[in-house]
Amino acid sequence: MSATGSAREYDLVLFGASSFVGKLTAEYLAGAAPEGLRVALAGRSKAKLEDVRAGLPGPGGDWPIVVADSSDEESLKAMAESTGVVVTTVGPYAQYGLPVVAACARAGTDYADLTGETLFMKKSIDGYDETARKSGARIVHTCGFDSIPSDLGVLALHEAAVAADAGDLGETDFVVEAMKGGASGGTIASIKGQIDEGKADRNARRIAADPYALSPKRDSEPSAKSERDSIRVSRDPDTGEFLAPFLMGAVNTRVVRRSNALQDWAYGSSLRYRELMKGGGGPVGAVKAGAISGGLVGLAGGLSFAPTRMVLDRVLPDPGEGPDEESREKGFFKIRITTTTASGRKFRCRIQASGDPGYKATAVMLGESGLCLAQDREMTPRVAGVLTPATAMGSVLTERLKAAGHTYEVSELSS
Repeated sequence: MSATGSAREYDLVLFGASSFVGKLTAEYLAGAAPEGLRVALAGRSKAKLEDVRAGLPGPGGDWPIVVADSSDEESLKAMAESTGVVVTTVGPYAQYGLPVVAACARAGTDYADLTGETLFMKKSIDGYDETARKSGARIVHTCGFDSIPSDLGVLALHEAAVAADAGDLGETDFVVEAMKGGASGGTIASIKGQIDEGKADRNARRIAADPYALSPKRDSEPSAKSERDSIRVSRDPDTGEFLAPFLMGAVNTRVVRRSNALQDWAYGSSLRYRELMKGGGGPVGAVKAGAISGGLVGLAGGLSFAPTRMVLDRVLPDPGEGPDEESREKGFFKIRITTTTASGRKFRCRIQASGDPGYKATAVMLGESGLCLAQDREMTPRVAGVLTPATAMGSVLTERLKAAGHTYEVSELSS
């Protein structure tokens, strides 16, 4: 348990507990939180929070309620000062997140969220990294399917390469081999928000396009052209499979690069990282990869143009909506991350989990992130500021997720 949290009223506050993902996270915490951990449920509506609490098993049915609102600075200050950790599902974060980050950074309170919004994270870094460093707060973004598998998977490859004295990481490819899950209303809302901000602000467009936008030492990184996001279909040189860009790669890649830079480029300055989706082999695989790539272009274009956005808004989920329980249970993801080190050796990390990636599996990842921040301070890196899952919690979080049923397996590939 954190030293800060032990001196406060609560160890962990779940803010946005009555949202769709907030309810799933509350249910997970009610089953996973150890006896004696002081958890509270927070949000704008006391009545809605009471309804959530009434449906929780075990100790969750007795958790206290904290009324707080993102538009009420004093309520956020009181919430942050009452706890060691705030876990928040209140998004889109560009609209509601910065006041919560500010309150936690000033109070020395650890923070975890589910954002997949590069522009929001950039504002969080620029506005509150120094404040959090001084107060000792750990502000940790992207603690769900964006970007924990990416961030912890590359960290696991780095640790394996170090243990084998294989040199720095070089070309590193993340490939979604299989995935089943519903579209996230929150993710769609975040994409819309970034598109709108980019249309209105030229500098925002520049930041969103920069592959090293989140690096703490941008001047020391390569040019933006070196790892510019691509919408092209590519081919795996080892398997011959056709590969398409991964929807959230534009976020996850920047988080991984920030992790590398925050650790003084421990993975290596030659790391080149991209994220892809498997289309498959042969003509069918080529068509599938092309369809994925075309779909991403079509989605971005459709959301950028007012008439087509109106049509898409009728079929795409809104924030707070999500798949039913049966669909969430049937979901899963399987990922491989392969790297070639400076010595020419190859390592692969296989990551998989059951449950809808954006909902059930994400609730596990966010819940365990909160528990890790609340309980494992003595085992995690001694750092503060605006961080990433890998730099704030590292392999301690990986082990927690493995104990919760997620798979992280690293092996060296034969040449």
